[in-house]
Amino acid sequence: MTTAIRQMLTCHWTARRIQRYLDADPAAPLTPGEVTRLEQHVATCERCTEVMREHRVLHRALSLWSGQRPVDPDQVDRMRAVLDDLTEGPQ
Repeated sequence: MTTAIRQMLTCHWTARRIQRYLDADPAAPLTPGEVTRLEQHVATCERCTEVMREHRVLHRALSLWSGQRPVDPDQVDRMRAVLDDLTEGPQ
């Protein structure tokens, strides 16, 4: 019982730090001890390994998404004109 509770608490602790670990954000760094603790836990916990994998997949997908072509300025102007017509009436 104690082992299960300890595992649950460690999973909770890890889950709250996975994103900071993956981002390596200098504004919110993990201490070397936290990094070691997280890496050791993920190495032995299937659930946290899966959560980390999902975060990496999401990060990869978002990085590809931001690489799409920029919005066409003419399309933006047309959309603004449509919105202006809707809100202010035709001019």
